[in-house]
Amino acid sequence: MEKIKILIADDHTVMRQGTRKLLEQEPDMEVVAEAADGEEAVRLAGECCPDVALMDVAMPKMDGIEATRRIRSICPQTAVLVLSAYDDDEFVFGLMEAGAAGYLLKSVHSRELVAAIRSVREGEAVLHPSIARKVLTRFVPAASGAKARTKEAPSGPLSERELTIIKLMVRGLSNREIATELGLSVRTVHGHLGQIFAKLNVNSRLEAAMRALREGWVSLDEMPREDPKTLKV
Repeated sequence: MEKIKILIADDHTVMRQGTRKLLEQEPDMEVVAEAADGEEAVRLAGECCPDVALMDVAMPKMDGIEATRRIRSICPQTAVLVLSAYDDDEFVFGLMEAGAAGYLLKSVHSRELVAAIRSVREGEAVLHPSIARKVLTRFVPAASGAKARTKEAPSGPLSERELTIIKLMVRGLSNREIATELGLSVRTVHGHLGQIFAKLNVNSRLEAAMRALREGWVSLDEMPREDPKTLKV
């Protein structure tokens, strides 16, 4: 089994050690580096090119936003998953714009953190529900317009099946969960997502969800609210 290589960046030693112990219990995960500040995180990412960088926000020398931006620049294949105690708008929007693939709060359950690491490794964006609503509300101002109020809004270039997949995605279902819901294989769902991305000229589930919200094909009311589960978009 090819293991997911993980870099943990957090200035609290106990937090790093606890997270490492948790993740290394998983047979498909390997912590390849630990960083105590943002500069060290960037340097180590350049040396080991991890699959996932687990990133804190408030760190000495360089904060998580700048560290994320630099890691994404030097290691574009590395998915950055933020694990923070803060959900301030400036951090959330700064990290999303810097290229973070996900944003979780440190109150997340351990099983959800493990699942989120696997999800971002597979190209999904994972957000805590309250974070997701911040992001989508901020970047989709048209979602509250006339289109969004129309129950039978046209799906534009999307087929009925593709629109159904978009709606399930916005509800927070992973690719595997969508496959189970629709009685499809995961591979078929991946194929549909590829077609959706091409039709909408987007590169990720998050961008596709934002486009669907802007066009009124789905509404923010269909998103989970304060729920212990993370949202995979």
